[in-house]
Amino acid sequence: MASLSSIIADDHPLFRMALQQAIAEVIGDEVRFTEDFEQTIEALSKQENTDLLFLDLKMPGNDGLTGLMNIISSFPNLSVIIVSAEESVQVIHKVMEMGACAFIPKSSSLDKMAEAVEHVLNGGFWVPDYINLDAIENTDTQNADIKENLSRLAQLTPNQLKVLKMMADGLLNKQIAYELNISESTVKQHSSQVLKKLGLNNRTQAGVIYKQLTSIEN
Repeated sequence: MASLSSIIADDHPLFRMALQQAIAEVIGDEVRFTEDFEQTIEALSKQENTDLLFLDLKMPGNDGLTGLMNIISSFPNLSVIIVSAEESVQVIHKVMEMGACAFIPKSSSLDKMAEAVEHVLNGGFWVPDYINLDAIENTDTQNADIKENLSRLAQLTPNQLKVLKMMADGLLNKQIAYELNISESTVKQHSSQVLKKLGLNNRTQAGVIYKQLTSIEN
């Protein structure tokens, strides 16, 4: 079996070791570890041919689902598997709609974790047994609106996502420009593109939708 390049992004050493043990026979031993979101982005940037990322939703620096969205936008060829203690149906639906390949609860057995990874490597998707994967394709009005907004959000570039997050946090253009070390006119251009791609009229609407989509609170 050819070894895959993988990253386990989790701030709990004991869990990292347990997960590595569970998946070793499936993906090989080329596994790197990161303890916070900044380290994860750095590791992915240094080795862009990484095959798999195991991402903890609540690791330091990962604000709700913002981190997942940034990673999927920045590394579109990466397979992302969420491994989390957060097990709500709503959150699982959100991460799968955002483009994750699997959602593995941390309460899962080692065998279940290995099963999930094998499923992903075979081109499939995996969620816990209590989740109906077909239901994620539900076409009722509320889910359709969420999926449409997620689809639009996925069109944003990494820089546009950064600007949107800061807009949602209430920062002014001048403050965003300072934080990102870009000109205020560039911020305005990004803001304009964000509103256009999201089909919205103002920053307040954009901020509300962003918070709704990236929250992991029930």
